Amino acid sequence: MGAERPVPFGRRVAVYGPAGSGKSTLARALRERLGLPVVELDAVYHARPNWQDLSREEFRAAVTRILAEHPDGWVIEGNYAVVRDLVLPLAEAVVWLDLPFGVVYRRLAMRTIGRALAGAELWNGNRETPRQTFFSRNSMLLWGLTAFRRTGRGVEESLRTLRRPGVPVYRLRTPGQAAYLLRNARPAGGAHGPAPTG
Repeated sequence: MGAERPVPFGRRVAVYGPAGSGKSTLARALRERLGLPVVELDAVYHARPNWQDLSREEFRAAVTRILAEHPDGWVIEGNYAVVRDLVLPLAEAVVWLDLPFGVVYRRLAMRTIGRALAGAELWNGNRETPRQTFFSRNSMLLWGLTAFRRTGRGVEESLRTLRRPGVPVYRLRTPGQAAYLLRNARPAGGAHGPAPTG
């Protein structure tokens, strides 16, 4: 195994990937490595209790306000296509968790079932319940099955049309690559290494 190299990051980082891929975990780890605040788009969108979510216009206004409030940098995680045109043109690095379906769905199922059984609060008073998880068309278990491929296609298209030229995309296809990236993430300006492998 060769020597590992630093993986450079600018101060505005967008993190994408399907539900259960580990976006929140990776974003929090990047916060520690890079000293940047994390914005979880789920927490912005699910702003009211009982899953009374923001409208499209409210959501875009909220994200616009957050971007203005963090001029010195951020790590923004979440797949919401409706605000990618606000985030991606500003991003200085992108992490795409493009992990295999089996890995992602196993993580999603364990997380969703655990949250439902525990009645854990997710965002702003919203909770996943056993009824929602097992007997609802809004179940995350169903979402994970139906949205996986659509999410990947949407992220790929957005990166092609909205990302600024030259902005690095770290497309992580295995948990090992994600671990490599987190071990070696550094603020841009030092030694530049290739996209993570492993």
